[in-house]
Amino acid sequence: MNASPLQDRRFRHLFAAQVISLFGTGLTTVALALLAYQIAGGRAGEVLGIALALKMAAYVFVAPLIGSYAQQLPRRALLVSLDLLRAAAVLALPFINAVWQIYCLVFLLNLFSAGFTPVFQATIPDIIRDRQQYDRALSLSRLAYDLENLLSPAIAAMLIAVMIFDALFVLNAIAFVASALLVVSVVLPGQLPDRGSTFWHRAVKGMKIYVRTPRLQGLLALCLAVAAVGSMQIVNTVVYVRTYLGLDDTWVAIALAAAGGGSMSAALLMPRALQKVPERTLMLAGGGIMAAAVLLGTLQPDIAGLMILWCLIGFGSSLVQTPVGRLLIRSCHEPDRPAVFAAQFSLSHACWLVTYPLAGWSGANLGLAAAFAIMGAIALISALAALTLWPAHEPDELEHFHASMDHRHLHCHDVYHPHEHAGWEGPEPHSHPHHHAAVKHRHRLVIDEHHPKWPKRER
Repeated sequence: MNASPLQDRRFRHLFAAQVISLFGTGLTTVALALLAYQIAGGRAGEVLGIALALKMAAYVFVAPLIGSYAQQLPRRALLVSLDLLRAAAVLALPFINAVWQIYCLVFLLNLFSAGFTPVFQATIPDIIRDRQQYDRALSLSRLAYDLENLLSPAIAAMLIAVMIFDALFVLNAIAFVASALLVVSVVLPGQLPDRGSTFWHRAVKGMKIYVRTPRLQGLLALCLAVAAVGSMQIVNTVVYVRTYLGLDDTWVAIALAAAGGGSMSAALLMPRALQKVPERTLMLAGGGIMAAAVLLGTLQPDIAGLMILWCLIGFGSSLVQTPVGRLLIRSCHEPDRPAVFAAQFSLSHACWLVTYPLAGWSGANLGLAAAFAIMGAIALISALAALTLWPAHEPDELEHFHASMDHRHLHCHDVYHPHEHAGWEGPEPHSHPHHHAAVKHRHRLVIDEHHPKWPKRER
């Protein structure tokens, strides 16, 4: 099937909502950097590092909790409510005049984003079922993020030439409202609630699947590489351009846009590349490119050199992040997707929780050359760790042994559940204690109730 996923009205509206909300978020990213510089001056990088670490704390600790509820709540109502709450939070940003207020509002704003993003991402594969169409949908989604990095700073540079940067916060609020209107305009597919498990079980299920799957362990290492280089770019660009190079606000936005240009170039190449090259090869190459680019930053280039390095960082980052949805879908059963997408969201942002303040502190206290070296070393070590953790050869099916076991979970009668019933169990799917005899067999393996550990011979 060669049709574009944009032919599906539901995806088209959701994609438009994503583009608009990310565009607004990009304006806020630039405005927040300028606000931090206005309040804190040369220590703006340190302030941004702490503020963005609080953003990541919201993502890390809230996303799994929202993910555990996601199957119990109507998707559309949840997404629209979170969009409107984000609009309200960002509208308060123009009125702040102290560093602590930046911290509070950034945390609150991203508390709502921590609920919105993983639910949104887990909805797309339920709408786009065809593999090639989903690859294109992933690429389009990656391009939407690149619009935040490329077009938003460029447009912000033009806007701040004719208006105060506080107006960018208002435009972001309008974008969130527009996103909510687009989401409410479509009917989203329902999902089967996991009635056979507790809140805590649902909250940790995605984490367990993630950390016990070798390819996802490698993905997490690459996420740390992305966070290391991304933190250096986002936190220290304003300080590097304004203080070290002595340029004005417009060049801050242009430098940030350079990373978006590289990322967009990679995202446009990815659908065809994924048909010919394994995800592992592309993603590891992206990790190497990012690490090399940041380490070259120790040479402290001029604005043209900085833009080239940021472009390479964007290109490598897109190579890593575009195929993530494919890996997650391949690593779990469909009912577990919201939990696994929430785990990816939380664990990947936990990396940023570490690297944001480290990039800000090292730049402010050790100098920008040292910050480039530290963040580049983290990226390089992370890429090498991914090379080790992610098996080079992954067969479609794995032979493995099950010991006999007794447990209960929500299930239907299939080849794995041939047991008898007493009549009280109720309609399928249902949950009740049942027995599994010992067996050795071969099939596509993912971590679940019946496969709590990955076969050792695959490590």
